[in-house]
Order: sequence, then structure tokens, then C-alpha cells
Amino acid sequence: MADKGYDADAIRADLACKNIEAVIPGRSHRRVKIEHDRSLYKERNQIERFFGRLKINRAIATRYDQLAESFLSMVHIASARYWLKFVHAA
Repeated sequence: MADKGYDADAIRADLACKNIEAVIPGRSHRRVKIEHDRSLYKERNQIERFFGRLKINRAIATRYDQLAESFLSMVHIASARYWLKFVHAA
């Protein structure tokens, strides 16, 4: 995950070596503009914001749970709480 702040030729070259498509736009001061898929960038941004909302829960942000199953269950509970707020508002 990255944003415009991580736009560097070295990072893009490393991603290309691993057959990963960079969906972040280039920084505004680049001489040669880099094309990017706006719809993929928008989806990536929504996912990043969702994880930010999940981290509001202290148990997820600090990872109190020692077992992966316990942590995943807390992520599910937090996701359901957020989803219920979204559905109720609609």
C-alpha cells in the first residue's frame, strides 16, 4: 500500500520485477506524467480508509490477541459494527 508520497522510480521498478501493477499516480513534480487507473486507485483508497476505521478499535490497533483466530474474530466483529452503522444510516 502506498500513496503519492511513495512515488519513486526504485519502488516502481521493484514492483515491476515482481509483476505487480502500481496503481498510485505519479507526484505532481514529475517531468514525465505516469498514467494510472483511476478506478483501481479509488478502490485501493477505499480499502485503505476501511483499515483506518478498523484501527479505531484499540484491540485491533494494538493487537492484544495472541492467536490469529482471536485477532481475526475481532476484525470480523469490528467490520460488522462498522457495516451495521453504514446500513442503518442508509
